[in-house]
Amino acid sequence: MRVLMIEDAEDLAEGVIRQLARSGMVCDLAPTIEAARDYRAVQDYDALIVDINLPDGSGLGYLRDIRQGGNRTPVLMLTALADVDDRVTALDAGADDYLSKPFDQRELEARLRALVRREADRKSQQITLGPLVYAPNDRSATLDGKRLDLTRREAALLDALIRHQGQYLSKARLYDSLYGFDDADVGVNAIELYIARLRKKFADSPVSIATQRGVGYRIGLDG
Repeated sequence: MRVLMIEDAEDLAEGVIRQLARSGMVCDLAPTIEAARDYRAVQDYDALIVDINLPDGSGLGYLRDIRQGGNRTPVLMLTALADVDDRVTALDAGADDYLSKPFDQRELEARLRALVRREADRKSQQITLGPLVYAPNDRSATLDGKRLDLTRREAALLDALIRHQGQYLSKARLYDSLYGFDDADVGVNAIELYIARLRKKFADSPVSIATQRGVGYRIGLDG
């Protein structure tokens, strides 16, 4: 799961991001609305965590803007404004959930998982490619009816490939689906390692991952 947190309280945000990472979630931090627009221009997110009072505007205004633009990414408002009227206003503006500060990290993570599950269920129960069946809601997969043992990053890579089956995805695009913007110490060539691991899991099946030099990788069926 990849999340964008739009929050200007740096200490709070860094604590949240550390805890989310321990739970297997990649979280990028945008301290302003402008920064959030820049992040979303180059990256898709499974969910957004949005504060209301931001240095360059209102998180509610930003929420209304993206909803008016047709974007349905799940949004969790995380704010010190705890009145019922504030919650109602946020939900009417298009928020999917609302959590008041201070909060328990476990509840935040549970709410994020619930939002992403609901969105995944809404979009599709499963994606099938020959004998490979992939479930987006929990990023699990079976091959010929047997569950594949996938690490978190192997599952994230398979998620990106199978959602775009038949299309070549560049290393850079796949890298962004696996790592946060702060994982600068991990090179883009790490993608080759995870591609090799997936290929090994698909051995003796018609599912294959093709490589086109200078273009990227594509998942499909042999023949």
